[in-house]
Amino acid sequence: MICRTIVEGTTKISVPVPPPDANFPPSAAPVFYNPEMELNRDINVAATAAFVERLLSRKDIKREEIRYVDAFSASGIRGLRIAGEVGINATMNDWSSEAFELIKENIKINGLEEKAQATRKNANVLLHEQKFHIVDVDPFGTPAPYLDAAATSAQSMLSVTATDTAPLCGAHLNSGIRKYAAVPLNTEYHSEMGLRVLLGACARELAKHEKGMTPLLSHVTRHYVRAYLEIIPGTKQADRTLKSMGFSIHCPKCGFRGPVYGLAVHIERECPACGALTKIAGPLWLGPFKEPEFCNEVISELEAHPLNTKDKARKIITFCRDELDIPMFYDQHVICKELGASATGIESLIEALKASGFEASRTHFSGTSFRTDAPVVEIKKIILALSG
Repeated sequence: MICRTIVEGTTKISVPVPPPDANFPPSAAPVFYNPEMELNRDINVAATAAFVERLLSRKDIKREEIRYVDAFSASGIRGLRIAGEVGINATMNDWSSEAFELIKENIKINGLEEKAQATRKNANVLLHEQKFHIVDVDPFGTPAPYLDAAATSAQSMLSVTATDTAPLCGAHLNSGIRKYAAVPLNTEYHSEMGLRVLLGACARELAKHEKGMTPLLSHVTRHYVRAYLEIIPGTKQADRTLKSMGFSIHCPKCGFRGPVYGLAVHIERECPACGALTKIAGPLWLGPFKEPEFCNEVISELEAHPLNTKDKARKIITFCRDELDIPMFYDQHVICKELGASATGIESLIEALKASGFEASRTHFSGTSFRTDAPVVEIKKIILALSG
C-alpha cells in the first residue's frame, strides 16, 4: 500500500494513494480517505470540543474520562483529531484489517498511544458491547443499519453523517422508505427534507432505548447530512422528543407547505390555500435542528483551533444559528419562475417580508432559500411587488 502524509488541523496522518485512473479515487484506495470531507471534520472538532466543555461544566467528570468512538474510522483521521485536538480518549474502529493496521500506525505518528485506541470489530458489535459518551457514526453511505446500536451506546452525544442523500431527499423514494421508515418528498426543499427524515429516524431509535434528544447543530453540505444530538436519558425525555415528530404537507400546485405534529394524525387531502390535492411526507422531525447558544460555542471553538476550512465552517454555522425554526424553507428562484418574475437580492426579499410584519430569515441550505411564517399567497405578492 503506497501512502502519503497529509495534515488536517494539527494532526498528521498517513493515507493511501488511490489509483490514478479511478472514477472516485477515495473509494478505490485500499483504505478510504476523502479530502472533500475536511470541512465536515473541522466542524466536528469544534462541535465536539464545545460539547466536551459543556459536559465538563455539568457533570462530575474529568476530561480524561470522556470516551469518544469513531465507529467507521478508515485511516483514523476523525478520531485522531478528536484525541489530539480536543484532548479526550478516542477509540477508532474499522472492520478492515488494512485500516486497522493503518490506524495503529497513525496513532504512533501522532504520539497518541495514551489517548487513542484502535479496534477491529463490526461497528454494531462494538456499539452494543460498549458505552461511550460520544458516538460518531460516519459510514460510507447510509447510517440506518447502525442507528439502533449507536442509540444503545451513546450516553451524552450522538454525531451522525449520512451521504445517501438521494434516498433521504426522495430522489430514490423506495430506498428512502426502506432505510428510514419514512416517506420523503423530492421538492425544492429536498435537502431539508433529508435532514428532517434523518433526525426523525434518530429520534425514534433513541426513544426505543428510553432516551430523548436535543439537536445541537445540523447541516446539509454538498453531498451529505450531518447532525450533532445531545442525548438526554429517561422516558419523559423520550416522550418529549417524540412530540417534535410529525408529517409535512406539500401542495405541488401552489407551493403551500405546513407541519402536522404527531405520529397518528388526521390530515385533510385538500390544500388549505388552493384546494388542490396535497402530498404528505413523514414521519419526520419538525422541531428545531440546532441550538443557537451551542452554535455560538462552536464558532468560538473554530476560532481557537487552526483549521483549513475555518471561514467556510464559520459561515455555515452562522447561517444555521440565525435560521428561524419553521419547517420547510422556500426557494426564491422557484417562486419567481412560477410567477414569471425577476429575482431580487435575497436580502431585499427578507427585508420586504419583515416590513410586511412577518418573520423571515435566510438558510444555510442555499443562497436562494429563505424561511418565513408568511402564507404562500403573501410571499408571492411581495415577490411580485419587488420585481415590478
